[in-house]
Amino acid sequence: MTGGEVAGILVAVFWAILVSFLAVVLVRLAQTLRATTRLVADVTEQAVPLLADASATVRSAQTQLDRVDAIASDVQEVTSNASALSSTVASTFGGPLVKVAAFGYGVRRALGRDKAERPAERERGRTRRTVIIGRTVPKARGGRNRKG
Repeated sequence: MTGGEVAGILVAVFWAILVSFLAVVLVRLAQTLRATTRLVADVTEQAVPLLADASATVRSAQTQLDRVDAIASDVQEVTSNASALSSTVASTFGGPLVKVAAFGYGVRRALGRDKAERPAERERGRTRRTVIIGRTVPKARGGRNRKG
């Protein structure tokens, strides 16, 4: 055997080792691709029903939102009607009621002023003063207004 033949045998052995190594890598790659294909098929089988359920849920939610929108518009209409009714009642009855209340207050004040307020003024220590041409004159000491 010459050196060229030994070199040829070595190259052939290394070439055979390289080819077998590549064959093992290709077999494993094929197994990985088969497993990936099975996984994608399983995910697809599970995803299709989930997407159908999600689509049905979205449709149901849209229906509910349409109902809520209709209810909200009805509530808005009722609110505007109540506001209009309130302003109508206030304008119709508000003025006369205020006038009646003011009249009743004035009558009570006029009838009960001397009886109800004087003892209260004495208790609080207030003195009633009379103004005469820019001067303040204190009330008489006896507690009564002396007219004369």
